[in-house]
Amino acid sequence: MDCLARVADALWNPWLLGLFLITGLVYSIGSGFFQIFEFRTWWRATVGSMLQKPERKDGGLSSLQALATALASTMGTGSIAGVAAALTLGGPGAVFWMWISAFLGMMTSCGEKLLAVKYQRPGPGGSLQGGPMYYLRDGVGSSLLAGCFCLACVPATLAGGNLVQSSSIAASLEAAFALPRLPVGIVTALLAGLVMVGGVGRIAAVSSALVPAMAVLYLVGGGAVLLRDWEKIPEALGLILSCALSPAAAVGGGAGWTVSAALRCGVARGVFTNEAGLGTSAMAHGAARTDHPARQGMWGIFEVFLSTMLVCTVTALAILVSGVWDPSAPNALTGAPLTAAAFGSVLGRTGEGMVALSLLLFAFSSILGWSYYGQQAVSFLLGREMGTFARSVYRTAFLGCILLGAVWEGTEVWQLVDLCNALMALPNLAALLFLAPQALRLLRKWHV
Repeated sequence: MDCLARVADALWNPWLLGLFLITGLVYSIGSGFFQIFEFRTWWRATVGSMLQKPERKDGGLSSLQALATALASTMGTGSIAGVAAALTLGGPGAVFWMWISAFLGMMTSCGEKLLAVKYQRPGPGGSLQGGPMYYLRDGVGSSLLAGCFCLACVPATLAGGNLVQSSSIAASLEAAFALPRLPVGIVTALLAGLVMVGGVGRIAAVSSALVPAMAVLYLVGGGAVLLRDWEKIPEALGLILSCALSPAAAVGGGAGWTVSAALRCGVARGVFTNEAGLGTSAMAHGAARTDHPARQGMWGIFEVFLSTMLVCTVTALAILVSGVWDPSAPNALTGAPLTAAAFGSVLGRTGEGMVALSLLLFAFSSILGWSYYGQQAVSFLLGREMGTFARSVYRTAFLGCILLGAVWEGTEVWQLVDLCNALMALPNLAALLFLAPQALRLLRKWHV
């Protein structure tokens, strides 16, 4: 595992981190910083469309269902525990770089979703399917890179999209209600299996119900913390900005924070919480039926805005203003317990329960979203002839990993997740840069 960690770190720092930022910058500059100057356009195309009567779709998902499926995987435990860990490892400055990553990632995400729809193909039963493997093969013209993406995607779904999430669910219920971990894993696997056998349609339906509920629950709790300590928000924002380029400005600067640590933790956390550049969430959007690829790109912008700019920012600010964050303490809290302490500082046991319930819902929805990505990758690798059999084998392995994750706390699995994410991101980012002129041209034609 040490070898995996060294390889993953060599890929991520600084080459891959820089490539994420460069790709976002290319799409931002090429679109005239669409995410800022055309805010009203993408806001009306997403939030505004929620107020309209949904159009009837003949096959494929609606744009909103595709968004819910994508958010089911992106709004995972990283939104709660990951942001808290980034504060511990990179200091408050990590939040600033998370914002920068998300700001640029909004346009990276737009490009991914646009290309996923442009190169989508008919799927079984009248469905649609798309994603990086299709625009790598049909847009870039490289079946090899498409296969490499899928080969990295499958273990990533079993590890980061499954083992980690299942472990979080079991640990959360064990801590809150003393429930034994194995029965929790069995119930989680049964529920996930019932959803998975219904295909992408059932995954989308369940995600469409879960995602709004868990987002509202979490944002209400975080909002209560910020509302009570609203006068401390300017101070927290000042600390984030000052620590971004000068970590020593933070209290306890001797904690070992550096500019590179803040950059590494912030960008990585931004990527892990919105998946912009990884290409995974583009598979959910590739199943959407819409009148123009660029319209789905608008949902890609909104996805990053909600998952990182809103949910992760609420987590970070709630921790900083609540007073529970003390990096100089010998046994300082980190991860989900730190977020729970922040919510509990205002709402007591109710706040801690809200974090536990949110963690459970975020983790379970992530399992559903990543199960779809894994099935898509397996089907692409083995072809339509073997697709049904391959999906059955994959589902069995996926459900087995849920049971394993519930009883096993293998921290080294994160090293495998980092490596697989890097191996997915490299071909995907290369494709996004290669196809940028095409994607930006489609965006301009649609907007005009």
